[in-house]
Amino acid sequence: MSFPSVPHKLSAAPLASLPGVVFDTETTGLDAARDRIIEIGAVRLAGAGLGDTYSTLVRPGIPIPPTATSIHGLGDADVADAPGFGEAAAAFSSWVGASVVIGFSVGFDLAVLKAEHDRAELGWSAPRSLDVRHLTQLVAPELPELSLELAAEWLGVEVTGRHRALGDARVTARLYLALVPKLRERGIATLAQAERACRAMTERMDTEAAAGWHVSGGPDAASGMAEYARIDSFPYRHRVGDLMRAPPLIVDGARPLNEALTRMVGEKVSSLFVKPDGDDPTLGIVTERDVLRALESLGADALKTPVAHFTTRPLVTVARDEFAYRALTRMAGRGFRHLGVLDAEARLVGALSARDLLRQRAEDAVSLGDSIDAAEDPAALGRVWSELTAVAHALVREDVDARDVAAIASRELRALTRRACELAEQELKAAGRGGAPRPYALMVLGSGGRGESLLAMDQDNAIVYADGSADDGADGEADAWFEALGKRIADILDQVGVSYCKGGVMASNQDWRQPLSGWRTTVGSWITKSRPQDILNCDIFFDAAPVYGDTAMAQALLSDARDAAQSAGAFLNLLQRNAAEFTSPLGWFGQLKRDNGRVDLKAGGIMPIFSAARVVALANGVAERSTPGRLKAARALGIAPPETIDNLVEAHRILLGLILQQQLADIGRGLALGNKVAVGELGALERKELRWALDRIASVGDLLGAPLLR
Repeated sequence: MSFPSVPHKLSAAPLASLPGVVFDTETTGLDAARDRIIEIGAVRLAGAGLGDTYSTLVRPGIPIPPTATSIHGLGDADVADAPGFGEAAAAFSSWVGASVVIGFSVGFDLAVLKAEHDRAELGWSAPRSLDVRHLTQLVAPELPELSLELAAEWLGVEVTGRHRALGDARVTARLYLALVPKLRERGIATLAQAERACRAMTERMDTEAAAGWHVSGGPDAASGMAEYARIDSFPYRHRVGDLMRAPPLIVDGARPLNEALTRMVGEKVSSLFVKPDGDDPTLGIVTERDVLRALESLGADALKTPVAHFTTRPLVTVARDEFAYRALTRMAGRGFRHLGVLDAEARLVGALSARDLLRQRAEDAVSLGDSIDAAEDPAALGRVWSELTAVAHALVREDVDARDVAAIASRELRALTRRACELAEQELKAAGRGGAPRPYALMVLGSGGRGESLLAMDQDNAIVYADGSADDGADGEADAWFEALGKRIADILDQVGVSYCKGGVMASNQDWRQPLSGWRTTVGSWITKSRPQDILNCDIFFDAAPVYGDTAMAQALLSDARDAAQSAGAFLNLLQRNAAEFTSPLGWFGQLKRDNGRVDLKAGGIMPIFSAARVVALANGVAERSTPGRLKAARALGIAPPETIDNLVEAHRILLGLILQQQLADIGRGLALGNKVAVGELGALERKELRWALDRIASVGDLLGAPLLR
């Protein structure tokens, strides 16, 4: 018996949405190597609360010392009829499943579990774990040597059921939930970040290791990348039996083709297997393509002809337990689109088509978005959102263009923001605040609106709501409702892993939450006054994408804003100068300027490109939001030499790809994500591409040097 492995993709899971089980044990003593377990209690985390519980007594096989009984109240008679450790451990492991295990001084409990496994000659694999004691010390290092009671007193958690496994597990779970927002305030928001912070407590870890406790370090980056390659690359993580259609549909070869065609249509399949006949004792297959070829060759007479006349024999098959890549190879190598599936006894048990493989692949691709839309609470939303890193890993390993990965991430960020808004609306109604007092729209701004967000994303959103009339209440009353909505949206997004915007660009702040007339005034002020802060606001605003509510109202606002900007020469010139003011990461003789071994590829790389593309789009009335789309529009308009624009498009791709690659590596290490790339970790070809891309950035001057007003 062993704990099921926790997927490495959970490294990016927000602590608030962690699929976790909090557990505790009661033992015959405090010697992790010699003492025995007599009780296991656990509670499953369920978002911001506690879920189902697990509790069992365990027959230890040795007498329970009176000193232990005096603490937990359990004696030999209490456990006489309890299951032995082997039976109890198997049941507990099954109940835990692929969850992160959490406890208070959990290293002791895990060490006792391992010793019990060794005595019972059971296989042991330690679960991925977090220690609430360590987490408490991270946020309150000034506290003295921690006990569960002291931690509970500090966090304001009531202690009940003390010194029984389930009671202590419940208290520990409440401590964990109380710690999550405090950890997030300190930049510890994900499982990997918590593991990394705990590993840094070297003195504590050394002390526990010396005492024989289990010391958890989380998976290393190398093993994590290997797991992503194994799990998230479709052909290597699915078996044929997972994808096939069953049971197999079989037709008699003597029946006319029209019966076979009718059955295909009725069953919604593209092939039927054909029974052996006297001339050929092997199974065969007839497909929709066979039917089409028959109709083309024989016309209507084909429908009256026996199926056997159009059957392909012998049937090409694949074993049910084979991996999908074997089926793909067989189809491609032999030019087939359909295979029979055999079980271990060589019996036909199903059918596999290229369409089945494509359908399953598509379902994998859209499951993130579907799950976001179906999430019923912030915790569920957070669990789904953590899947994005797994999707990104899989796509990167399959050499998918980083711009496409960014477009997917942005699309799901917009879906996440929309769903957060829906959940916030529901909460306001449940709290007696009612529905929206006026029509409104929620917009995602900046890179999320452009479709160029990667994984180091924060919130950039705004609300526009309809102007009031004489009979619908004061603007202040309406704005109070939208303020509450904006704050709840921000809190939900932060909880699930999209952090608060450090610049305050969120609908929770009044500057980014206005009636339609207010927005028109604000945008007009930005364009006419053109202060430095206005330029920054415009950079974000002109990339906006409406995601929820009255999107037509938002689109009209954005269209009017673009029209106003296009005719404002002074404003455009200021945007032009701002876009041209950047410092290249390349120094003398092409040396890269590094900060702690890393180079910021946003500030001196992709930012000049997307800023210049935005200016050109505004100056020429181009509604396209994406940077490649804007640059291609500039190429069509003849604003700069085609080669210059093509090089900028390619540089944008290279730089985005390097940033994404670094972010994926840093997730597993528990590092805060950003736009700086560790150049020393790049291969020779990647370094060469990086220098080429940065050399091209200077050509934004050619793009911006052209007359803006045409």
